[in-house]
Amino acid sequence: MTNKALRILIADGQHFYRLKIERALNQLGYYRIAPIHRLDEVLSAVEFGDTPLDVLIINAALAHSVKFDLLWFIRDNPQIRHVLIYGQSERASPALAWCHVPNVLISAAPLPDLQALEAFMRKVDGNAVGRGYGAFNWTQR
Repeated sequence: MTNKALRILIADGQHFYRLKIERALNQLGYYRIAPIHRLDEVLSAVEFGDTPLDVLIINAALAHSVKFDLLWFIRDNPQIRHVLIYGQSERASPALAWCHVPNVLISAAPLPDLQALEAFMRKVDGNAVGRGYGAFNWTQR
């Protein structure tokens, strides 16, 4: 069941990509979505937010362009519950890969498709309902 209360942040420099991801999430039943186009806006939203962010979907290029260590920022950050990083590497397979950081899914695809978003959100929703939004670990595939 879709948890319509999830707060979702989409971060990508390309307006079209943000819009495409937002529409896919809308198809899946999620509507509390904020699109952001710069890394400094993401950092401000996370740092100064009054409640933790449920989901961050971010293009890795935002962090790479300024040599920012996104995984270091996400690791053990109580203000971010679940993260999908896409566009991570041209050499990697476009399939989703589970990261060594809990609650983080990394995709080499330049843009997550509907199926990837659905699989990711199923894990987020399943965990939110089952464990009261606590931390969880995804196993490596």
